[in-house]
Amino acid sequence: MSLLPGPVGLWTAALDALEPAAARDQVADLDEQGWDALWFGEAYGREALTAAALYLGASRRLAVATGIASIYARDAVATNAAGRLLEALHPGRFVLGLGVSHAPLVERMRGHAYGRPLTAMRDYLDAMDAAPCLAAGSDAAAPRVLAALGPAMLALARDRAQGAHPYLVTPEHTAAAREVLGQGPLLAVEQSVVLSDDPDVVRERAHWHLEIYTGLPNYRNSWLRQGFCEQDFVRGGSDRLKQALVVGGEEAIVDRVRAHLDAGADHVCLQVLAADVATVPADDWARLAPVVASLR
Repeated sequence: MSLLPGPVGLWTAALDALEPAAARDQVADLDEQGWDALWFGEAYGREALTAAALYLGASRRLAVATGIASIYARDAVATNAAGRLLEALHPGRFVLGLGVSHAPLVERMRGHAYGRPLTAMRDYLDAMDAAPCLAAGSDAAAPRVLAALGPAMLALARDRAQGAHPYLVTPEHTAAAREVLGQGPLLAVEQSVVLSDDPDVVRERAHWHLEIYTGLPNYRNSWLRQGFCEQDFVRGGSDRLKQALVVGGEEAIVDRVRAHLDAGADHVCLQVLAADVATVPADDWARLAPVVASLR
């Protein structure tokens, strides 16, 4: 599905480390570099839909996608109205990625009860579809995709959205996801990468990146379905898990993107890991842009 202008985008949480004006300038640079899309999450930093407005306003052709906006961050009426406004202001450039987030973020930080993921998402989509929005110029809803890992959520993404956005997955998962989705919906997968050929650097950055995720049940369950085992879920991940989920070096990055595309992905969003979570990998983004240009 052609919701996005091309097959390779960026996924990042690093823009939250920049002041708003600097983040705007950085997004303008990414637009000039030719990236097809910018994906970003929602956890401890900026609110997703106002951040999307900032990034859309800073760019001309770049698609901007929430990956993901938590359904517990705002009610369905607000999400529906905000998505429609962004679509009206930037037609064809905004994709609303929705997800159920994780129990610790929802319960400890937001103070909400974390419901059964599939039921919670289905109910939220029902409420969005029923939500009124009487503002002028808000006739078109933004296209939506779901953060989906397991077959049931993938099926919901197929039936109630325009596609799926799996995170921390292998090309084998991509092939299985395409089987569930069929040939119509968008399949946009995240791939973590390190722009270094030094295996020690790749391993170190993969470790800090996976450290939080190895403690989250949603990802552990997904990895079990992908063939990993409890021994792989040590803090920061086993070497086997690191090597499967994080690739290093330009050649390996291109090969992994091709593997996802060959497995059925329409779009791969690359999460470039810097030395630490607070570092914005701007130089790596600029260096990587021409490397992946051949994949278009």
